Amino acid sequence: MRHSVVPSIVGLLLASGAAFADDEMYKTKNCFACHRIDKNYHGPSFQSVAARYAGDKGSDLKLAQKIREGSGGVWGQTPMPPQAQVTEAEALTLARWILDLK
Repeated sequence: MRHSVVPSIVGLLLASGAAFADDEMYKTKNCFACHRIDKNYHGPSFQSVAARYAGDKGSDLKLAQKIREGSGGVWGQTPMPPQAQVTEAEALTLARWILDLK
């Protein structure tokens, strides 16, 4: 019985480590220059983005593309510049992290 508990604990620790990495990634990829989690700054809050795209099928892919290529006119006149330093995989990770915010 004890052996079945260990894999569960390891899985939980790995999952929480991945969440921690995502929580920190937005700071290292320059997102924090314009965005905050729970309030508008130069751009919309991540929670506002999550609310706008909630339930939209494929929104993670659309948002990842906007992160990498930039966007304009969605949240007002201030455009979001392309974030070329963010890889496709990182953009998708960031997009999914944003969409999971409540």
